[in-house]
Amino acid sequence: MVVEGELLWRPSAAFAKRSNISRFQAWLLNHRGLVFDDYEALWQWSVDDLEAFWSAMWEYFDVCSDVPYESVLQGEGVSGVRWFTGARVNYAEHLLRYEAEAASNEIAFYHSAETRPLDTLTWHEVGDRVRRLATGLRELGIRPGDSVVSYMPNVWETAVAMLACISIGAVWSAAAPEFGAKTILDRFRQISPKLIFVTDGYSFGGRIFDRDEEVAEIVEGLPSLETVVRLDFLGLSKRNLPVRTMEYAALIDRPTIAREEFAFERVASDHPLWVLFSSGTTGLPKAIVHGHAGMIVEHYKVIMLHCNLSCSTTMFFYSTTGWMMWNIVVAALIAGSSAVLYDGSPTHGGVDMLWRMAADSRTTFFGASPTLVQIMEKEGVRPRERFDLSALEAVMVGGSPSTPATFAWFYENVKRDLWLTSQSGGTEFCSGLATGVPTLPVRAGEIQARALGTDLAVWDDDRQSLLDRTGELVVLKPMPSMPLYFWGDEGGTLYHDSYFSAIPGVWRHGDLAKITREGGVYVYGRSDSTLNRHGVRIGSAEIYSVLEQVAGIRDSLVICCELPDGNYYMPLFVQLAVGVSPEDVTAQVIARALREEASPRHVPDEVYYVPEIPYTLTGKKMEVPVRKLMMGAAANVVASRDAMANPTALDWFAAFSAQPEIKVKMQSRTLA
Repeated sequence: MVVEGELLWRPSAAFAKRSNISRFQAWLLNHRGLVFDDYEALWQWSVDDLEAFWSAMWEYFDVCSDVPYESVLQGEGVSGVRWFTGARVNYAEHLLRYEAEAASNEIAFYHSAETRPLDTLTWHEVGDRVRRLATGLRELGIRPGDSVVSYMPNVWETAVAMLACISIGAVWSAAAPEFGAKTILDRFRQISPKLIFVTDGYSFGGRIFDRDEEVAEIVEGLPSLETVVRLDFLGLSKRNLPVRTMEYAALIDRPTIAREEFAFERVASDHPLWVLFSSGTTGLPKAIVHGHAGMIVEHYKVIMLHCNLSCSTTMFFYSTTGWMMWNIVVAALIAGSSAVLYDGSPTHGGVDMLWRMAADSRTTFFGASPTLVQIMEKEGVRPRERFDLSALEAVMVGGSPSTPATFAWFYENVKRDLWLTSQSGGTEFCSGLATGVPTLPVRAGEIQARALGTDLAVWDDDRQSLLDRTGELVVLKPMPSMPLYFWGDEGGTLYHDSYFSAIPGVWRHGDLAKITREGGVYVYGRSDSTLNRHGVRIGSAEIYSVLEQVAGIRDSLVICCELPDGNYYMPLFVQLAVGVSPEDVTAQVIARALREEASPRHVPDEVYYVPEIPYTLTGKKMEVPVRKLMMGAAANVVASRDAMANPTALDWFAAFSAQPEIKVKMQSRTLA
């Protein structure tokens, strides 16, 4: 049995030498006179001298700007700083940059869906479609700063739409079509979109889901909309909509536009690039805004130095369009790498379907969540026995913490000579905080290192830095890809309260983690009440907002617990209205409401009926204390009764978590 920290792989001298990070270190020697004995020394320099490191990123990757930047960094502290002021850049221009060098047959996108066979688009085809669609958007009146949103599947049309939108300076935001109308409106209403891309439906697990009704409700609920662009994805019937409606195919159907005839809209360094939604535990999902310059340098860093992608690689990571990992997959283009897009169930046509696609696309960098690994393990999948994976060099496991057993599965069933990287970051950065390094060894369950330019630490409750001990994961210095702000958050109060209020002046990420003396990182799960479902984080507020509309439910509380095997357990506790019984509001009724109004990911593992939901004196549901109870902590440790509005409400949960069957389920993993 593999144990945490066990050595599983070392890079060969040739693999390490040809890595992008080794080339960068050689450049630092030749251009800056800097020599580092090992990665840890390089990382230390990168956080000790932020301006020197990030200016090196800008110069090394030759970022295109109308004018030179005035300063790398302005401001003090972790939040509120400005990066590369004075520069005028465009993120999409950098993702499409390799088109100028690519041969006519070089592939930018491999793409497929349950209803579409695997196909390809060359760099020149992608560039041409982006320019044509961007020109169409300009003709429709889309201007820099306008919001454009997408309710589309993970297909090439969505990737091209994002690149076209960003190329003209508009602000992009996307959500997956599996989400119900209410969940979409909770997001998109906040940013008042001018145009929306929509699909007629999607397929998952062989089932067709018609989205005509949801699209109509979304359009009706967005009064700011001027235009709907509709993708005929499945050929389903479509109703008339109350705003100007165009077909995607018609909008993009125009003469070819040469590269030299198209002007990217170069915008200020902190011009909003996109809005990613990260769900909080109360209220609406947080509308996180990132900037062009910050994301350019961050993605050059993480895609090329930490993922080691280049013009000779192909990247795949299983994701939907509503998760930041979809942005990362498209961002593979910044390295000249091919990207693989797939829409549908990861097990459609067999539990080893993703490996078949990896073999067919000659994927070199494969990504999936630990949950998918567990599915394959249970089904006895052994990809190396069925598929030609000779092109595969690296695997990234992300979205949730990986166990030593997850690491071991890849070496036993996929490939012996494999750079396996588990990475951890978040929507807030659209990148990794703890990442892979191709020159370092792989140890079971360990994320290889802290990312360059990321001053990551683990603190105890007394703000003391910990090594080889579990504590709170924090970021001590600013990063270019930190949020510019939350859309509509006047004065930045919500942004501050979300990340800087718990530990003043420090970014508290909400993860329990450990950093070793050698610089490796272990993440053990969420320390706050964010929910993790199959590698995608969702907010408890999204579940509550649906349940509030279910007749007979008075209140509810949901938590998510990490299990020792790397899986997750998400129970829902429901308080019924007076006179209502569980037979009136069954678990099936609750599941159906959540599946239809939110998404399948919002459906809990089990439903329990409780007499009362515990609250603090300030009116907050006590999700974290209940989660800690479930994970084995004592009731007198998790909460002070003096701080509770209804102290006896916690008694039921204490008794519930003490039941033998619940203790077995939790396997006594404690947070104390």
